[in-house]
Amino acid sequence: MKRSTPALAALTLLWGLAVPAQAGTPQTLLQKYRSQGAASFSEARGRRLWQATHLDARSGRKRSCTTCHTTDLRRPGKHARTGKVIQPMAPSVNPKRFTNARKVEKWFKRNCKWTLGRECTPQEKGDILTFLISQ
Repeated sequence: MKRSTPALAALTLLWGLAVPAQAGTPQTLLQKYRSQGAASFSEARGRRLWQATHLDARSGRKRSCTTCHTTDLRRPGKHARTGKVIQPMAPSVNPKRFTNARKVEKWFKRNCKWTLGRECTPQEKGDILTFLISQ
């Protein structure tokens, strides 16, 4: 029993150190984007980016964030290719949204590339996040 106690304590300590790296708040993410050179964020700019339609160079199809996430962010969306349900984006109905910084960054990278054909800038991420957290 004595052997497991130090090991358990070490694992607990390591877990405690690892969680803050993943956890976060939208404000923490916004602060990060500011430190990367973004100016003040705008809900209106975020809304325009969210709703803007872009032409995919390869397929010739039009895309926007609303293609998968819909215009009502309080409702579930559906992935355009796989049909997989996407939980609501609005933190008002999905409080876990935007609490894991790694996931937010992963999905910004993936979805910006799919929708815009490139990664989003820190300014665009901040504007979109400001719009989303207002929902």
